[in-house]
Amino acid sequence: MIRLYVEAALVGGRQVDATPQQAHYLKNVMRRASGDEVALFNGRDGEWRARIAAAGRGRCAVALLERARAQRPEPDLWLLFAPLKKARTDYLAEKATEIGASLLWPVFTRRTQAERVNLERLRANAIEAAEQSERLTVPELREPAKLNEALARWPADRRLLLCDESGAGRPIADALAPCGAADAAPAKWAVLIGPEGGFARDELDALHKLPFVTAAGLGPRILRADTAALAALVAVQALVGDWKTAPRA
Repeated sequence: MIRLYVEAALVGGRQVDATPQQAHYLKNVMRRASGDEVALFNGRDGEWRARIAAAGRGRCAVALLERARAQRPEPDLWLLFAPLKKARTDYLAEKATEIGASLLWPVFTRRTQAERVNLERLRANAIEAAEQSERLTVPELREPAKLNEALARWPADRRLLLCDESGAGRPIADALAPCGAADAAPAKWAVLIGPEGGFARDELDALHKLPFVTAAGLGPRILRADTAALAALVAVQALVGDWKTAPRA
């Protein structure tokens, strides 16, 4: 079934107006018409079965029928990444959303090559990935910041997994093992990945001194920055995240 993310509150018996882009997608791309069913979610009210009530040029009204899935907790897993070239940043936002990242935060490091980030495009990619992966939420997007500025206001209750290409970190499974133990208290995590050229030496030195940082290596091969970010997210999800729970029936 087609799933659409909407901003409106989802309440039984009400109608929701699709955006012009969604109306075009439903009518002209997917060839849906009045009476066809779709699913709606907004990150707050669960997922709802809905029926297209009226579809005209540039507009589409969708009537809510019943809630199919209640809202449930999702992973609290951040991704901080040095912006990459446009296509690779798009890919990273899409796949990080599918894996379960709850927040995407572009951070500028010494060797970051990209000079700007299109947050609107980033959000569009995240929304599309959430719709297709059956998530009930869309990741939060933080305004881009310099790395040192992000670290200066770091929350005290969140661990930061530093993907350290220098070899100074333990293998990622070993680094996360204490947190995956049965008697370990749940921890909030964030993953930090540097640019294609890696972190500068003084950046790594400063990161290693921070009490909330856990440095980890991602194996014997050199990974591209987007590959490394996704590999780290997968490891966190598999070892200490919600991939330890049974798949949804």
